[in-house]
Amino acid sequence: MTSGLRFIAPRTLEQHSIREFTLWGLDGLSALDPALVVQEEPAGKETPARIALMMRQQILGRFDEPAKDDIAGWTALTLKAMDAAWSVSDAVRSAGSGALLQSFYDELFNHLDPYSRYVAPSPAMQDRRARLGSGATVGLTLDHGPHGLIISAVNANGPAWAAGVNNGDRLMAVNGHATRGLSPSMVESWLDGDAETPVTLTIADGAGKVTTFSMRRAVVPPETVFAYHKNDMTILRVTAFSSQTAEEMSQYLDQMMQDHLTHGLILDLRGDRGGVLQQAVTAASLVLARGVAVVTQGRDPQANHVWAVRGGDMTDGMPVVVMVDGRTASAAEILAAALADHRRAVVIGSATLGKGLVQTIGQMPDDGELFVTWSRVVAPLGWPLQGLGVMPQLCTSRGATDVAHQLAELAEGRQPEAPTVRASRAMRYPASVSGILDIRRDCPAAIGTDGDLDAAIALLGNPTAYRAALTEIPDDLAEASP
Repeated sequence: MTSGLRFIAPRTLEQHSIREFTLWGLDGLSALDPALVVQEEPAGKETPARIALMMRQQILGRFDEPAKDDIAGWTALTLKAMDAAWSVSDAVRSAGSGALLQSFYDELFNHLDPYSRYVAPSPAMQDRRARLGSGATVGLTLDHGPHGLIISAVNANGPAWAAGVNNGDRLMAVNGHATRGLSPSMVESWLDGDAETPVTLTIADGAGKVTTFSMRRAVVPPETVFAYHKNDMTILRVTAFSSQTAEEMSQYLDQMMQDHLTHGLILDLRGDRGGVLQQAVTAASLVLARGVAVVTQGRDPQANHVWAVRGGDMTDGMPVVVMVDGRTASAAEILAAALADHRRAVVIGSATLGKGLVQTIGQMPDDGELFVTWSRVVAPLGWPLQGLGVMPQLCTSRGATDVAHQLAELAEGRQPEAPTVRASRAMRYPASVSGILDIRRDCPAAIGTDGDLDAAIALLGNPTAYRAALTEIPDDLAEASP
């Protein structure tokens, strides 16, 4: 607990004392057993200030208050109170020692924001695996085929992709052991092992040519980017922002430009709940030549950062549309806002979730994790993402008839969503709830539909409409200000 309080104290957006954090957390005892009550007793003429733990009007213990920022003292007080509660409460003992810690942090963070939290060791391990990948493998998914096991997916982050293994090929043997007659799950288990251990795959392509691939197993982050084509457009579906998302996007964009088959790029961020902020910034740099992608502002000096990109647009200025919906959040919103504010992409869909708070992660001695909100997200034109979200330049949540009307207006060079979009860019922190709601109700948050993609393709197919939608974004910060 000392480690947790030490991690939390300097990082929260607003400053609070260790005393405040501890008193909030001690309310977790009441959450486990409502008969338990924590009460403050002010100092008297001859007595110090105390914390009393009571159960049904009976005093279980009185504990002298340490100095307000004495971490060791407040930790010791908390452990004494927890021990006293454990000794008398069946509900506390039934919940278990892990619940005591979880409840302490839950009640503490209830006083801060919706995203700060403590994650216990087991789910924390699962979270880390989702962010970073787990185990070692070659990055293949297998399925039954007409003549044996076929490769149904190749993870772009894995050794098999780098070796040149392709979807649809037939996997005949692993380290010389034939796969014929075996289940996909059985053979996939052969592909797993310790990192850096060698594995040999015998593979037949569609023409029957047999090739032996040698590679070494590696920890493979989950694949988060998936590509397909429609109407001469490339669609990149981004499901999350993990440790390799930008690299995956880069590989697909490189292939797209080599093939010369694409007249427009659609980034599908619908349902993307975000992830690693740095990956959103790096992803922006793949299609944005230069400029500020996002600004983060917090109390901790390390939380304050201007995330600028300077690289090269891999698409050489190709028209870009970003599809979003009411579930698009966090890092996905950062990417959409960056490309829209720089007039590098048109955002299509509905108002996004509006998660504009960034968490820093601390791994605790018990292998649990603390997620502490330590900075606010500010878009390139100076507006806050928290609560407001990204307002699209073409709104699809009001129905197909309204979308058709917007496209017709844009084709004539008019900008039907300009008042709403520009009002959102004029918003500044601290933003009023009523002001945010006034803007968001113009394009209500909704779950994306197939109509979003149809609208994106129609917009990319009309250069006049596309340019009109781009310029719904103000030219600069001065124009965006109220």
